[in-house]
Amino acid sequence: MTLKAAFIGLGAMGAPMAGHLHAKGLLAAVGNRTQSRADALAQELGVQAPDLATIASTCDVIALCVSADADVIGVVEALAPSLKKGAVVVDHSTVSPDTAKKAARIIGDAGGLFLDAPVSGGVEGAKNGKLSVMVGGDEATLEKARPVLDAYGVRITHMGPVGSGQATKAVNQVLVAGIAHAVTEGLALGEALGLEADRLIPTLGAGAAGNWFLEKRGATMLRNEFSVGFKLALLHKDLGIVRGIATDAGTDRTIIEQSLADFAQLMSEGYGDDDISALIRLKRKS
Repeated sequence: MTLKAAFIGLGAMGAPMAGHLHAKGLLAAVGNRTQSRADALAQELGVQAPDLATIASTCDVIALCVSADADVIGVVEALAPSLKKGAVVVDHSTVSPDTAKKAARIIGDAGGLFLDAPVSGGVEGAKNGKLSVMVGGDEATLEKARPVLDAYGVRITHMGPVGSGQATKAVNQVLVAGIAHAVTEGLALGEALGLEADRLIPTLGAGAAGNWFLEKRGATMLRNEFSVGFKLALLHKDLGIVRGIATDAGTDRTIIEQSLADFAQLMSEGYGDDDISALIRLKRKS
């Protein structure tokens, strides 16, 4: 019997992820807070866009990718009363480990299974089906959901029990923020020194300073193109979660705190929807 999957949350990441499920013949339904967006994608892909109760009662694996902790809890609470026994709910959102554990309890009490499975790789990774998926939960549950994750994941790693996926994503976001600071500050310096971007970026990329962010965002940020990628307001939200995790762990928060302050300033100036490479706006200032 073919597994029936649904995808809830059809934003910049979720829509292409749902598209990969459709390409694999797994997608039965989609859902979104704005119903018109779900209806449009459902029509495009030839699937259903029913209410969450119908999705819950008919699908074997339900993936979601929404913006905030409250959204995750709202979705799982809506799914729980009608949830098909043994169905797996996979949360790809970036939320706190405590939220993941709460969602797992709600789904477990309803007779379902839960994985926290945040992703990394950006919009490009979602579109290309090359996301890194960091999974918390039972290993047998992961195997049940693996055909869904394989549709858009290039690396799927079981990190431990529920909450471990979100803990891993917290570490990931500190690295994302730190790399963004280093690359934007370095390229702002290169720009001020009059170095040509088409020579500078590949030269840096071929050595020890090479990284994904430099390769994918270096040229665009120097052209003041910030419409693609990861909205800085979302990383600011994520780092607010990470701040609490790091505080509880007793580790240094230098990068976290500086990033929160810088992104808050950019948001106050109206740049919240820009890619995080817009941080170069601040680095250009003396």
